[in-house]
Amino acid sequence: MTSPWIASLFAIFVWWFSTGAILVAVRRADRLGTHGMTVFSWLPLLALGIVAVVLSLPDASVFGAYLGFVGALAIWGWVELAFLAGVITGRMRDDCLPGLSGKARFQRAFATVAYHELALTIGLLCLVIASSGAPNRMAVSTYLVLFLARIFAKLNLFFGVPRINTEFVPDRLSHLKTYFRRGPVTLAFPAAITALTALLAVCAERLWTAGSDATVVGFALLTALAALALLEHWLMVVPLPDAKLWRWMLPAPKTLPNED
Repeated sequence: MTSPWIASLFAIFVWWFSTGAILVAVRRADRLGTHGMTVFSWLPLLALGIVAVVLSLPDASVFGAYLGFVGALAIWGWVELAFLAGVITGRMRDDCLPGLSGKARFQRAFATVAYHELALTIGLLCLVIASSGAPNRMAVSTYLVLFLARIFAKLNLFFGVPRINTEFVPDRLSHLKTYFRRGPVTLAFPAAITALTALLAVCAERLWTAGSDATVVGFALLTALAALALLEHWLMVVPLPDAKLWRWMLPAPKTLPNED
């Protein structure tokens, strides 16, 4: 497990599998109407993530790097599940008003995800405080990569990109589609690509110059995660069937019976 290739493949697999698991849970909640219960039943994931992060902080070994990475993903995953299930979103749950633009549109759009953004920010602040002075800061580093990528992605969906995959938008968040803008890229896209490319370059350079197994594994995990974040943004422009990565593992969407 000390190989950077194994660590990178581990990061990719955990990202893919955890995303698919969350989508399956949300799709099932949409079918059964059990959104609140689903989020509650996944609380052990949040608890295990917190425990994993706490245990990882004093452990600067290879195992500690993996533990911090998985713990941060578990915390992030539970918050994302709560958002996609419509439990932690924002006070605004209505469609965007026709013709709304500028500051008014931005404020209304932010109101649809404000509580989610607050939850993610609180999670980041807690990790920053907990990791201060700790030998192992893998958890906060992992969470920060996810946090930055998510902010950039939301801004680009708001300002406009050519390709927007709405296939996996859950029923309770269908109003969010009206705040997405499909069209030419804006300055938000090159800004995001530049920032994420710089992040990837820094992680790759630290991986190249790493002097211990734990450092190699840590920066291999972060490099893979930064590469996935960058790829996610390019898929907003490049026409590739990325939805196929998870579509095969999802239950069929809810359908209404034909009316005679």
